[in-house]
Amino acid sequence: MAEITPPVVILDKPQLADNIGAAARVMANFGLDRLRLVSPRDGWPQDRAWAAASGADWVLDGIAVFDSVAEAIADLNTVFATTARPRETRQPVRTPRESARLLYDDTASGLSTGLLFGGERAGLETTDIALCQGITTIPIDPRHHSLNLAQAVAINAYEWRTMVLDAPPPNFREGDPPAEARLVEGMMAHLETELEEGGFFYPPEKKPSMMQNLRVMLGRAAFSEQEVATFRGVIHALSKGRGRRLEKLAAQKRGEG
Repeated sequence: MAEITPPVVILDKPQLADNIGAAARVMANFGLDRLRLVSPRDGWPQDRAWAAASGADWVLDGIAVFDSVAEAIADLNTVFATTARPRETRQPVRTPRESARLLYDDTASGLSTGLLFGGERAGLETTDIALCQGITTIPIDPRHHSLNLAQAVAINAYEWRTMVLDAPPPNFREGDPPAEARLVEGMMAHLETELEEGGFFYPPEKKPSMMQNLRVMLGRAAFSEQEVATFRGVIHALSKGRGRRLEKLAAQKRGEG
């Protein structure tokens, strides 16, 4: 187990210190120790979290706080969004057991992985789910699909622990590993800027949904670092070519004048 780095657990906009502490407790139960918070409602640190953690202090002591999901996952290669509700994104949906296997394979390959959980009341925003490489859904009875945050963390942490203890040989990874989220996000920001410049977003009010769809489509490709660099080169070339055409048209117009 020392050779396998467990996934990072990211809690988006957690509300109660007790739930943060309870999540840390179950993480410690199953061998996960890296916890990140995105905009906790009551700030951080919170004394009640240590009481709820029942001695899992090392998890709470190592917490890192971020302002956005994008920042919290920037250094990770594979992140699964854990949610009970279907979303508008066309992403693969898996059980915690299936996700644990994929996370195990990626961590065994030296990649950085994570599990993203939404806040207690609102869950995850679709825009944040679109930043991830898939959705993890716990197969619970649809008559009552509400799970406590710590319970959801516990189920996923248990499946991870079982996968590691069973120690299956990792699946062979073909090709280069996927790029870190920060590189993919930089590519998407570059693409968005050039599409905006080229008048792609029409009507303007549809821009958020159009960008979300593009993000999901390109996210399914799991670009490597080299592929990210290549795609950004494509964007740059198209932008440069558009600029040359505009310069040519302007020169022709001046000649006519």
